[in-house]
Amino acid sequence: MRAAGDWGSFPPRDLLPGLRPGLPPPYNQPVAVSRGLGVRVSPLLKYRRLIAVVLFLAILFAVFRLTDLDEHFTLAALQQQILEHRLGGLLVFVLLFALGNLIQIPGWLFLAAAVLTLGRALGGIATYVAAGISCAATFVVIRFVGGDALRRLDNRIATYLLGRLDSHPVAIIVLLRMLFQTVPALNYALAMSGVRFRPYLIGTLLGLPLPILLYCLFFDYLAKALNLL
Repeated sequence: MRAAGDWGSFPPRDLLPGLRPGLPPPYNQPVAVSRGLGVRVSPLLKYRRLIAVVLFLAILFAVFRLTDLDEHFTLAALQQQILEHRLGGLLVFVLLFALGNLIQIPGWLFLAAAVLTLGRALGGIATYVAAGISCAATFVVIRFVGGDALRRLDNRIATYLLGRLDSHPVAIIVLLRMLFQTVPALNYALAMSGVRFRPYLIGTLLGLPLPILLYCLFFDYLAKALNLL
């Protein structure tokens, strides 16, 4: 008989789709417990990491609204940052992109500011670099706070989707980035999905160029049509 702490190949994976073979017990044990194969835990304890993420984002959003930070997230303010100090402005641009991604600021705002200020080519490159850093920073922060909270959900759809993500992480993340780019909700979900950072980053970097290129062409055309350039 297996020891209580031995989670090697039991329970079988077909019984628990959320399990990921080869990972240490702290990862798989809560999955088995949540499926009723161990001691019952209260919903508050079971979903504590997910609750922590919600509270963290709520506090961050409240601070954003109660301070003057929102003044930095306008099209004019972002353009001014880049124009005043080209190198320093770009660094601030990257930091604001990363912060904005955590507080639900849409990525197209930053792309529009970069294209209108630097032009289609340089603006697209600056946005691609900023978007990659922003998505990586969001992953690290949300993973630190929420861990793999979505693995604790007792939901067949969630289990199926996470299973698909486990099977082809890079390909699925590339597709998601092409469809949703840097949408904050997508970043949160991927960070709490249990996917490893390496495939997350590779999928992000491969999936962003095409939509950024299309947005660059659109904003460049729009700016010329409206005589903004």
